[in-house]
Amino acid sequence: MDKLSAERRSANMRRIRNTDTNPEVELRRLVHRLGYRFRLHRKDLPGRPDIVFPGRQKVIFMHGCFWHQHPGCREGRMPGSRVDYWRPKLDRNQTRDAANQAQLEEQGWKVLVVWECELKDSKSLAKTLRRFLGGL
Repeated sequence: MDKLSAERRSANMRRIRNTDTNPEVELRRLVHRLGYRFRLHRKDLPGRPDIVFPGRQKVIFMHGCFWHQHPGCREGRMPGSRVDYWRPKLDRNQTRDAANQAQLEEQGWKVLVVWECELKDSKSLAKTLRRFLGGL
């Protein structure tokens, strides 16, 4: 794998959005195809969950493997350069994720985290979603 120049990496990072990412849209399409209806990014809930099922008291977070440091995932590894910058940033993401999830659970919400790499196996993910969301 070729190393990216600092300028190229910086340009790539600037293009990354925090909502309506390709993985998030792909997850929403799958959930919709399964017959579930939902709300998006409820600002009144901790962490602004990506997908919210108010009647079921359930939320789904779509986590990018890199940004949220998916354990055991190839994409969730720490970058080799500028570790002094990346480690605190990525650690803060994980700390914030855990705090948001704990707050939601204290408020009576059930939380599911879907990792970006799980989108590769849509059949398995569909089973996970049905199990989490229950019957229609």
